[in-house]
Amino acid sequence: MAEPFKNLIGAGTVDDTARHLKRTWPAFDAARFQALALEGLQGLELKARALHLCKALEATLPADFAQAADVIEAALAPAADGEDLGALRGGAQGLAGWVVWPLGEYVARRGLQQPQRALQALHALTQRLTAEWAIRPFIETHPQLTFDTLARWCDDPSAHVRRLVSEGSRPRLPWGRQLRSLVADPAPTLPLLRRLQDDPSPYVRRSVANHLNDIAKDHPQLLLQWLREHLPGASPERRALLRHASRTLIKQGHPQVLQAWGQGAALRGTATLRLAPKRLVVGDTLQLTVQLQSRAARPQPLVVDYAVHHVKAGGATTPKVFKGWTLELGAHEQRTLARRHSLRAVTTRRYHPGRHEVDLRVNGQVLARAFFSLGL
Repeated sequence: MAEPFKNLIGAGTVDDTARHLKRTWPAFDAARFQALALEGLQGLELKARALHLCKALEATLPADFAQAADVIEAALAPAADGEDLGALRGGAQGLAGWVVWPLGEYVARRGLQQPQRALQALHALTQRLTAEWAIRPFIETHPQLTFDTLARWCDDPSAHVRRLVSEGSRPRLPWGRQLRSLVADPAPTLPLLRRLQDDPSPYVRRSVANHLNDIAKDHPQLLLQWLREHLPGASPERRALLRHASRTLIKQGHPQVLQAWGQGAALRGTATLRLAPKRLVVGDTLQLTVQLQSRAARPQPLVVDYAVHHVKAGGATTPKVFKGWTLELGAHEQRTLARRHSLRAVTTRRYHPGRHEVDLRVNGQVLARAFFSLGL
């Protein structure tokens, strides 16, 4: 059985933190830190554990933030070169890996009155895991200073620092506080994304793609304009980035975005959808079979997705689009596509009994519908 995700921060993390902070600052009360950090830790999930350790750090690190930042930086392991910093763990050389989350939270809480020194600490921390969550309060509280700093970091030799520029300023970062000002107006981040979208590191480019996808959720026309500006003549690497950035709007069938990718034309032909079985219970698997028939003399690039209209508690339905197939349908070709769709219970979705619709979307247009009944 896989190790619980929450154990990325555990008793070993506490021991390593105490040892290295004591090494760099002999006055550090390691025993008190350990007692505070371990109390109630076992019952917490990962994010709560990070915040719990942060509170223990607040109670035991020097009251002067600049001194505390010096202690933290001295306790860090050497900066890592690889992309998978989440696999790092604390060792003899110093702190690295998931322990950086509570350290970053400490900097975010205690460093807002000394933002320049705090940003310097985040520059160091992000090279041992990430500071993407910790930098967000500085964007909110000290936007000019922080964006000036991010602009300089676009040219930093560390890919982890360059990634922080994009990832830390994402409007809707998972596990991070939503940056409402950037949700409303993402303009401050656009110059940064322009500089980073052709970064030599795939790690950085993936972050830029995710950032642009965040923006597309609230400002689809901005993403469309970005495609019109940056897609023509793009390198394969930039095309891959822009495709990933377009994924939400492609799933939604946004006609102009599909057209930008050459997939906006209506299907010249027919599409049918069959479901089996017609009656299922939670935990079963639904079989989808799609039949496409071209009536065109030329190949047609197609994005074929489907939406399940889930029944809610009150009887209303809400659609959720699932990725299906991206293909080229040949001239006068007939093709059959098949997909198994799990109805297994998940924490993010609660199933309710009733008649569920599934619609088939080809290049953003609903071309076929079918139904199944779900029981509990």
